[in-house]
Amino acid sequence: MKRLFIWIKNLTLIEQFISISFFVMIAFLFFFFTFIPRNIDNYVNDQMFDLIHSAQNDYITRLGSSLAIDDDDSNVSHFLYSWGQDCYISRVEEGTRLANILALIDPYHDQEIYDGIIDEGERNIVYTVRHIEINSDDYSVVSIVKDDYRLTMRSALTNSVVNVTMVIVLVIYTFLSLWVFSLIRPLNAIKGYIDKLRRGDKATLKLYRHDEIGEVADALVDMSDELLKQQKIREEMIQNISHDLKTPIATIKSYSESIKDGIYPYDTLEKSVDVIIDNADRLEKKVYSLITFNKMGYLEDNVGEGDNVNMIEVIKEAIMAASVLRGEIKIETELDEVYFHGERESWLIVVENLLDNALRYAKTVVKITLDEKELTIFNDGELMDKDRLEKLFKPYEMGNKGKFGLGLSIVKRVTETYGYKAVGENMDDGVIFRIIKPKKRRKKKANIEKTMNDAQNDV
Repeated sequence: MKRLFIWIKNLTLIEQFISISFFVMIAFLFFFFTFIPRNIDNYVNDQMFDLIHSAQNDYITRLGSSLAIDDDDSNVSHFLYSWGQDCYISRVEEGTRLANILALIDPYHDQEIYDGIIDEGERNIVYTVRHIEINSDDYSVVSIVKDDYRLTMRSALTNSVVNVTMVIVLVIYTFLSLWVFSLIRPLNAIKGYIDKLRRGDKATLKLYRHDEIGEVADALVDMSDELLKQQKIREEMIQNISHDLKTPIATIKSYSESIKDGIYPYDTLEKSVDVIIDNADRLEKKVYSLITFNKMGYLEDNVGEGDNVNMIEVIKEAIMAASVLRGEIKIETELDEVYFHGERESWLIVVENLLDNALRYAKTVVKITLDEKELTIFNDGELMDKDRLEKLFKPYEMGNKGKFGLGLSIVKRVTETYGYKAVGENMDDGVIFRIIKPKKRRKKKANIEKTMNDAQNDV
């Protein structure tokens, strides 16, 4: 049976439908030629006995005290037998058949009515014998259904059952065929759509269905649109990365060639080398950010349980490193002792990136708050426009001051990895970024510390 199911699964839908239809037809024919005839015979016999009893009751009523009445029923023959005289009062031409029937009857009349069937092949004898008393004498009324009537009724009933069954089967088969082909057609359309996408051809898919196939088709179209969008983003990202790396590489190359020729582009040798070192640091930071961003999406190791990162220590360390960037900007803090789930190094990168972004756009002040619900970093810079808010965390999106980068994208990846949520909003007097803690933290498989170490080693 298992091999049969495997064989059916390897067939196409059309072949499966034909195979299943064949097996169903075989089962139906077996059922029809074994179960149906037996039940038709039983039903016909029951109807014959009902007919005999009704006709016999009418015959006995009309018989009364006269023993010479003839039967006028066209479908049932009645015979009157006298047990005392041991003779037939009527219809003696059927004596042999009647003798066979009466031979089966108890002469002492233990039963008033005898119903029976004598099997003579296709022409079975359906009879009823009833014992009655007329003028203190014992008689038996033997009633037999005429063979032609029984055979006619059986044939008519069989034909009716066959016709009705065939019509029902044909209707069901037709509807099943239409239903199967209604499934095959959209599936073929989906297959053709996928083939075109694989070849890179322009493809459209519109099924106008609201069932599971329609949902799959809509999902495929959405996936295709998303893949095209991601491909466009990757192309733009590569262009932006090339643009972002080109400047420090060009600077390092030109300064190195000038020094090699004995020319100091930036006044002295020491200052010129410092420019090369600064650009190398800038290039290293960008490459490190790119490696971190790419590896963050493929973390699989368990990061452990519980909230174990003291965010006050992380924030203070980030402030110490970033405060020298713009000394004129005031950094205010309002911090509760709160622990986040994850690895310390990854949260330090998040806070550093958000703080660096805030210091870049702030006019006078950056304010950091931390409580049990969220971490917020506010700056009093210019508000972001709507388009900027929608693309805030996408990689290598241009900021308000024409800067490309991965900082906010890394923020989003780290927070989502740990089950947190990162959002950016406009306030009345500036811009605020929030890291919102989940109500029930989801278990995430990640090992951020290992990834950071690998990124550092790669750089």
